[in-house]
Amino acid sequence: MFLDRDGVIVREVDYLGHVDRLEVLPGVAAAMKALRAAGFKVVVVTNQSGVARGYFSLTRLREIHRELRRRLMRSGAKWDALYFSPHGPDSGHPWRKPGIGMLTAARKRFQLDLRASYFIGDSTADILCARRAGCVPVLVRTGKGGRDGKHAAKPEKTCRDMAAAARWILARPRSVSE
Repeated sequence: MFLDRDGVIVREVDYLGHVDRLEVLPGVAAAMKALRAAGFKVVVVTNQSGVARGYFSLTRLREIHRELRRRLMRSGAKWDALYFSPHGPDSGHPWRKPGIGMLTAARKRFQLDLRASYFIGDSTADILCARRAGCVPVLVRTGKGGRDGKHAAKPEKTCRDMAAAARWILARPRSVSE
């Protein structure tokens, strides 16, 4: 289970560079708990070009991620891994979505079958990344809600938020390879 961070797990703000602007969206912790209880590895994959742009440092980004993990754990939720791309949009770096580098790293680390994986995101870059990797792309209307218009990729399913996306995924039949 791949999850974008901004607009999916936390409220979308322009370049989240301060812990005081961090807000976990309603229903996220319960959804993460349910997905992990169903046997999914939960992997957060997030573009963080604010580092490349000089808006905040890697140290600040790590502080935000530590606080996010702490807040989720207070509700009994956690991720199995978090990958981020600090690269700018013109870098061409394979970790920057819609590149699939972060998903490939998680696949190798956890021996994942990407065709049996889902990707919940709020942007067309997330949806294209999922398609390129062979994952099932699920768009949520929180955050950008797919309105960024950067890519023509279409999701398999569109849901109101992460909680609704998790319910839809958990209601689907699981294949033997999952």
